[in-house]
Amino acid sequence: MNKVIDFQTDPSRYRHWRVEYDGPVANLFMDVDEDAGLFDGYQLKLNSYDLGVDIELADVVQRMRFEHPEVKVVVLQSAKDRVFCAGANIRMLGGAAHSHKVNFCKFTNETRNTYEAAEADSGQKYIAAVKGACAGGGYELALACNHIMLTDDSTSSVALPEVPLLAVLPGTGGLTRVTDKRRVRRDRADIFCSTEEGVKGKRAVEWRLVDEVVANSKFDATVQERAREFADASAKPDVAAGIGLGPLTKAVDADGSLTYSLVEVAVDRGNRRATITLHGPETDAPADMTAFQAEGDQAYMLRLARELDDAILHLRLNEMEAGLLVFRTQGDAEKLAAHEAVLEGEADHWLANEVRQYWKRILKRIDVTSRSMVALVEHGSCFSGVLAELLFAVDRSYMMEDEFEGDNRPTAAITLNGANFGPYPMANGLTRLQTRFLGEPGQVDVLRDRQNEALEADSADELGLVTMILDDIDWDDEIRIFMEERASFSPDAMTGMEANLRFAGPETMETRIFGRLTAWQNWIFNRPNAVGADGALQSYGTGVRGRYNMERV
Repeated sequence: MNKVIDFQTDPSRYRHWRVEYDGPVANLFMDVDEDAGLFDGYQLKLNSYDLGVDIELADVVQRMRFEHPEVKVVVLQSAKDRVFCAGANIRMLGGAAHSHKVNFCKFTNETRNTYEAAEADSGQKYIAAVKGACAGGGYELALACNHIMLTDDSTSSVALPEVPLLAVLPGTGGLTRVTDKRRVRRDRADIFCSTEEGVKGKRAVEWRLVDEVVANSKFDATVQERAREFADASAKPDVAAGIGLGPLTKAVDADGSLTYSLVEVAVDRGNRRATITLHGPETDAPADMTAFQAEGDQAYMLRLARELDDAILHLRLNEMEAGLLVFRTQGDAEKLAAHEAVLEGEADHWLANEVRQYWKRILKRIDVTSRSMVALVEHGSCFSGVLAELLFAVDRSYMMEDEFEGDNRPTAAITLNGANFGPYPMANGLTRLQTRFLGEPGQVDVLRDRQNEALEADSADELGLVTMILDDIDWDDEIRIFMEERASFSPDAMTGMEANLRFAGPETMETRIFGRLTAWQNWIFNRPNAVGADGALQSYGTGVRGRYNMERV
């Protein structure tokens, strides 16, 4: 699996999904083309999916937010007879590299989190209309919906059969949503996750695995009736028209470096790192959200978000050995703040809300990216507002102090504003500043009083906003030593350490999902019981059960 994976797509290129829009209701059909897998060597039978299927789903969900804000209810359903979704394709998992499997699971969970939060974030409610077998990752698709409807017949059921069949976990999100979201009793969850055939009918409702079960003869009509009921009850304002999301401007060099219109990614494979430079706006901010909407997908705050999101995903899946991500910014911080102020000033405008929610998702994606991350606050940088959030997302940050010989750029500074005190929480429900200062909660109030102030090195250091400030003499050597040291450590140890340190504070369903994904799924996907020559993933479909090392670890 060495091909470059492109996360950009559009409805004209979909092979696995189609959407029928009917005013406030969108009917989303999963219709997987079994011969259109992302890689060779397997067929996507029974609506099973691989990363390519989920890239399309993520695109659908994103376009639903921006291009179809009139939608209040999305009905997720299968276009195939007798099967909703068989889950992640077993042949794909059996043949995929370990790193691909784990990154695949992470991306699928991020996609499900996005539409799971769509009602709270955007007023779009998702219904899963389940006819036929709904197993493994297929049930995870349903679990992320707000409401699950199951047809009452002999072939329709919900199941998480990974433990008995494959010796792995149900993508980690499955187990967590069963207990934390659906509030299924522990002993019933134990039976459910140990049973290949799953649960159907009234028992599925009684165990809270689904919300309602409907006779097969009335199912389709009842689903549409329920969708209209939810749409009528929705508090989401009516929006006349959305904005189109066109293709990104992106060039990929032979060395793996990327150039977008506002983002540059310099890949240094020899030193196993990638430097991501975000550029501030060159034009003045739009006067208001009406003007912002007129700019469409070229509006600075949206364009920068889309390019950064694509860059992070590209690095995750296509540059596996780039273990260190270095974040830089360059630009006019005041001009950036003016662009951001348009969104904050009209936060109730549907498009302002969607752009801010998108930034929230991107920052969360960075939080859970299994790479070491550092930010360099250099002269001429624009770590202001939402871009300052990067400083509190990374593992370390270094800042230039005083003048540097031959450097005529504006003095390095950090500017906080309203973006740093609420709209972009982490998965733990806290802001990054609250998480950073978990042991000094009063410091957040101190920083709140220093908003809209360009904080240079001494002030930033005193306030605890950066790891270290360095002068002209020490900058190059200290940064070089840090990067060389980071590259010398075990990637496994780094992944474990960073994932533990990044999520201080309360545990939520979201932190449990990604914590388990990083630790337990990483471990289980490496064990011979699952992926060895005689393991369950390799034996699946042969009629021979996997041969297990029976030691408990």
